[in-house]
Amino acid sequence: MKSFPRIAMIGFGEASRAFVAGWGEKGAGRIAAHDIKAADPLEAPAMEEAAGALALACHAEPAPALAEAQVAFCLVTADQALVAAKTAAPHLPPGLLWLDGNSCAPGTKRAAAKVVEEAGGRYVDMAIMAPVHPRLHRTPALLAGPHAGEAIAALGPLDMDLRAAGDKVGDASSIKMLRSVMVKGIEALTAECILAARRAGVEGAVLASLQSSDPGIDWQKRSAYNLERMMVHGARRAAEMREVAATLRELGLPDRMAAATALWQEELAALALDPGPDEAGERADRILAGL
Repeated sequence: MKSFPRIAMIGFGEASRAFVAGWGEKGAGRIAAHDIKAADPLEAPAMEEAAGALALACHAEPAPALAEAQVAFCLVTADQALVAAKTAAPHLPPGLLWLDGNSCAPGTKRAAAKVVEEAGGRYVDMAIMAPVHPRLHRTPALLAGPHAGEAIAALGPLDMDLRAAGDKVGDASSIKMLRSVMVKGIEALTAECILAARRAGVEGAVLASLQSSDPGIDWQKRSAYNLERMMVHGARRAAEMREVAATLRELGLPDRMAAATALWQEELAALALDPGPDEAGERADRILAGL
């Protein structure tokens, strides 16, 4: 039976912390992290506290985290994925599996793959297909590229929910990107609909009409959830939607909806609001007051 591999977490945000928490004691002494925020005096204390709570070290530079790694999970933001690959490239151990789990366009993934492969690593296109909470390391993910099968075999001891999605880099990310047209787009439409309905004083009637038209969705609950996603995670979603727009352009299609979604996500995130109670009207009021 294979042992738990030595892992480098490149980017130590929500996804990285969720994976490490899920692996628990099995990962003790086998995981190190790198995050550029560890060099920021304002961010470093919180980063150190989070790393300490998970019994690992978080380094400001990639070299210490990668020194003995067999596998690296790159989980930064979409706009930093290629930068992270370039920064880490000089420090990659030969044959290291680089799992790029960032929400990027296939073209961006292929550019990162070139960097990693030229540095002696093995690049794997990884698409995380659901929020990392509550499933943590068991969150479903797709792997693609010529090393996807090797990665699935090597990651067996990690007890992850992994599925091969194709033998080309970009096969997994295409699925994630095009799914996000719908998922993040519906969030943006929710904001436009509910904010306008709240300001017009017809929110209850609008939600009732939606509920009647599509009773399979709890529209009050979904609206509250979608607003919370944008308020809390909108900056990351905006970066992802710009990669979605790039994906559409790579396919020779217009990116109108994806580009507009990125703007809405970014605008709500910039308000830096506490989402407050789990209720659509209350969240709409907070957003309207901040706009």
